[in-house]
Amino acid sequence: MIDARPRSADNLRVSVLIPVHNAERWVGHAIESALAQTHQNLEVIVVDDGSNDGSLDVIRSFGACIRFESGPNSGANYARNRLLAMAEGDWLQYLDADDYLLPAKIGQQVEVVTRDPSIDVLYGPAYTEWTENGRVMRKLDQMPDISDPWRLLALWRLPQTGAMFWKRHALEEVGGWNEAQTVSQDFELYFRLLRAGKRFAYDEASGAVYRIWSDDTLSRRNRRATLASRLGIVEEAEAFLRSTGNLTRDRAIAMCQGRFDCARGIWSMDRAWARKIFEDIEVNHPGFEPKGSAAPLSYRLVSWFLGLSGAARLAELKRQIGFTKRGPGHPGYCKGRHKQP
Repeated sequence: MIDARPRSADNLRVSVLIPVHNAERWVGHAIESALAQTHQNLEVIVVDDGSNDGSLDVIRSFGACIRFESGPNSGANYARNRLLAMAEGDWLQYLDADDYLLPAKIGQQVEVVTRDPSIDVLYGPAYTEWTENGRVMRKLDQMPDISDPWRLLALWRLPQTGAMFWKRHALEEVGGWNEAQTVSQDFELYFRLLRAGKRFAYDEASGAVYRIWSDDTLSRRNRRATLASRLGIVEEAEAFLRSTGNLTRDRAIAMCQGRFDCARGIWSMDRAWARKIFEDIEVNHPGFEPKGSAAPLSYRLVSWFLGLSGAARLAELKRQIGFTKRGPGHPGYCKGRHKQP
C-alpha cells in the first residue's frame, strides 16, 4: 500500500518533554510511551526536578534512548522552561511524568500541522484514567462543540497540557512558562498565547491519557487559590477582548459563565466573595442565564425569582439536607470522584 502521508511529515522533528518530581511509580511508563510513538523523528528529554525517591534511577535506566538532567527542586514551570531550552524539535509534546501517550498521538497531530503550517497550538480530547474497585477505568473527555478557543478558555474547557501539541517558536515568543504562577499554570500560558495572536486549532484525534491516582494535588489542597487564579484569568481575558473590540456576544456569555462557575465553587468557602461575583454578573450582564452542571433547571428557575445568590443559598440548603439523609452509612451514599486536578 502506498503511504499517502505528505513526505515532509516524516521530516518534522518533535521533542517530547517530561518534567519529573517524585514520580518513581509512573515515570518509566511515561518514557516508554514516548519512545513507542509511531512518529519516529523525535527526541525524548527528561528533567528531574529534585526528586527524593527513585525517579532518577528509573530515568537513568533508559540510557542513550533519552536525554536527561537533574537539579534541585525549583518547581514545575522551571522544569518545563528548562525542557523548552533543551528542545531541538520544531514541535513540542509536554508529558507529565504520571501520564502517558497512546502510540499514534504524535503522528496524528504531526499530520495535521504538516497540512496547515499556520497552526501554533493543536489540541484535542484527552482520556482520563483512574482506578475504581481495583479496575483501571478510562473515559474520553469529550470537547464541547465550540471552535472559539477564547470561549473554551473562559469555560475552562481547553484540555490538559499533554493533549496539546505546541509549536516551539510560539512558546518561545511569549516567554515560555510563568515560573511565578503556582496554580492554573497551563491556562495562564494559554491566555498569553491567545493574547499574542497565536492560532489554536482543534483535531478530534486523541492520544493523551491523564491519570488520576491521588487527591493530593496543589489545586485540591488550595482550592481557594485555584479558583482565584481562574477568576483572574477569565477577567483578564474579558478585559483584553473588550479593549481590542473582540468581545463578541458569545464570548461575553462564556466569560459570565466562567465567573459564575468560579462563584459557585467559592460559595462554600466565602459567601461574601461569591455574592459579590453574582452581583457583578447581574448588574453588568442582566438576563444572563447560567448553564452546566452547576446550574440545573431547578437552580435556574429559582434564580429568576431570587437572583443568583438566592439560588445558591437554596442549593446549599438542599445539599445540607441531602447530606443528612444520605451520608456515610446510608445505602444510597456514594463518595464522588474528583476529575479535575
